[in-house]
Amino acid sequence: MQAGSTFIDRRGVWLFVLGCVAVTIGVLMHIPMFLMGKDMHYMLAGMPMGWDMVGGMGLIVVGCLIAAWGLLPRNVSAQLAAQDDFEIAAPEDAHLGPAHWGLMVVLVVALIIDIMKPAALGFTVPGMVMEYGVSKATVSLVPFFALCGTVTGSVVWGVLADIYGRKATILLSAVMFVGTSICGAMPSLAWNIGMCFMMGAAAGGMLPVTYALLAEMMPSKHRGWSLVLVGGLGAVGGYFAASGASALLQPIFGWRILWLLNLPTGLLLVLLGVFIPESAKFLLARGRRAEAAAVMARFGSTVRKVAAPKADARTTAAHVPLTGAKLIGKLVALSTAAIAWGLINFGLLLWLPADLVSKGYSVAVSSKLLAASALIAFPTVFLCAFLYSRWSTKWSLVTVIGITFLGLIGVMWLELVGGMSPVLPVALLIVGSNGIIAIVLPYTAESFPMRVRGRATGWVAACTKAGGVLAQLLSITALVPAMGWAAAAILVPTLVALALVAWFGRETRGADLRQLDQAMDASPI
Repeated sequence: MQAGSTFIDRRGVWLFVLGCVAVTIGVLMHIPMFLMGKDMHYMLAGMPMGWDMVGGMGLIVVGCLIAAWGLLPRNVSAQLAAQDDFEIAAPEDAHLGPAHWGLMVVLVVALIIDIMKPAALGFTVPGMVMEYGVSKATVSLVPFFALCGTVTGSVVWGVLADIYGRKATILLSAVMFVGTSICGAMPSLAWNIGMCFMMGAAAGGMLPVTYALLAEMMPSKHRGWSLVLVGGLGAVGGYFAASGASALLQPIFGWRILWLLNLPTGLLLVLLGVFIPESAKFLLARGRRAEAAAVMARFGSTVRKVAAPKADARTTAAHVPLTGAKLIGKLVALSTAAIAWGLINFGLLLWLPADLVSKGYSVAVSSKLLAASALIAFPTVFLCAFLYSRWSTKWSLVTVIGITFLGLIGVMWLELVGGMSPVLPVALLIVGSNGIIAIVLPYTAESFPMRVRGRATGWVAACTKAGGVLAQLLSITALVPAMGWAAAAILVPTLVALALVAWFGRETRGADLRQLDQAMDASPI
């Protein structure tokens, strides 16, 4: 499908282009402020904001609004009413073709760009502490509000994806990415906090929108492992991109360059939109049947009518309770794993760069060590996807939780005993934690009956954020223990998750998910 078809029946392609240009110019108007700090290693704290920066921020706000208006479809109410009448699905045994592989590659790159934003937070903390002359607890407000932004974005972008379509939503979030790069030129911590909230809001919806697009396009036989592969490569690649950029650029340009990178990477994400197909479901809801048929032909998808729900309250999803020891036990198991992941990803991994610097490593050396760990972890994502699809869905999740457990023990040993390089324990931690986030949401979706599946998956996704919020609250209140003791504390929920998933988890590989609903119907409610 040609890129121009994305803008058919919308407010106007030129409005979107105009918005992109306005946002880009608004960002470029902040670059002189950044360059003024060259003789002070790009430290800008306390410098006054000129008219160019104020005008640039105005252009960014106006540009985002214009771009959003340009992408807005016409007659949205009719579209929203129509899209509930059918669903798109690929045949069970359809083969993967060039279109599927191409989509996976593009979405991996998009996720790498998306995930490197929050992953860079940990690498900016030492620089912000030094430049602003404040404590780590105060600087922790930056990742805390960024995480709050991701929670907000997860809700907002989910709504926007239904209104704008999957592809247009990704394009709009990319424009916001570009705008948030001005965080690198803000002369005060308060402005950094505000901009990082916007960055989190822009990034928060990318993963669920990506999963929704893949679920619609991928044959059900390949859906599970493809979600694991794309999510895992995006997570590891994003951390490697952040640590690599820190190692290469931060010694020269300071910590602010990690935010200014949002400009080129955001524009790259806009360009990648050319290779992302529009959602067939969105096209059908818009009445563009020929284009929808072309997309479905490329990906081997089919459309089917959704049967009207019966009046029986037992079949109304909003009123079906989650009952039964097995289902509740499974939900507790997966929720605990999600909370442990949040504590590691938004806590331990964000604290590590500052901890290494406090031990005498330079920013460059600590970034190189963490980049090496991410590089080691990179090929293991393929193994996770292979095990998930060929061996066992349940035991693949148990395995990555176990690897995470070993990584936490390694960090404990490193901190409490010493005498070893941080590369191996951090690599185990990255392998395990990224394996968890790549597997836990697809596995959750495959583990619950359809009538409670959405709520269960949404709850587990929320638990990943809850762990991060808890970790950052510890940072803000200056209650973060030494890294060794922090790793020891996170060992507890990790071990509990390991035991509960092993006990309550069920094997979903090759299973007919309709049996879950039959089992639920057979049990008392």
